[in-house]
Amino acid sequence: MATDRLSIIFSALADPTRRAILARLAEGDATVLELAEPFAISLPAISRHLKVLEHAGLITRSRSAQWRSSSLQAAPLQEATAWMERYRQFWDANFDRLDAHLKRIQAQQTERESS
Repeated sequence: MATDRLSIIFSALADPTRRAILARLAEGDATVLELAEPFAISLPAISRHLKVLEHAGLITRSRSAQWRSSSLQAAPLQEATAWMERYRQFWDANFDRLDAHLKRIQAQQTERESS
């Protein structure tokens, strides 16, 4: 099991149910019942997903009387985005080189056709 922070964040994000929960929490805080509503899984299963998200720092959970509310935390998402951004820049540069190469080939073909 991974122990570094970024691996824990990406592991939490790897599950589509957890990503859907985060998308819902982006709209505002919600209780376990509200988060469970769109899923055909048990409340204990939702609670397990919430524990994974909480462990990754992606959400915080608070208790008010018998209600337990969850809130989205943006900092870990920013950390994951910053890590991915380096690779986006790499791919952008590769695509720019590929685009330039394809334009050279196209220009050469156009030159040959007009000769």
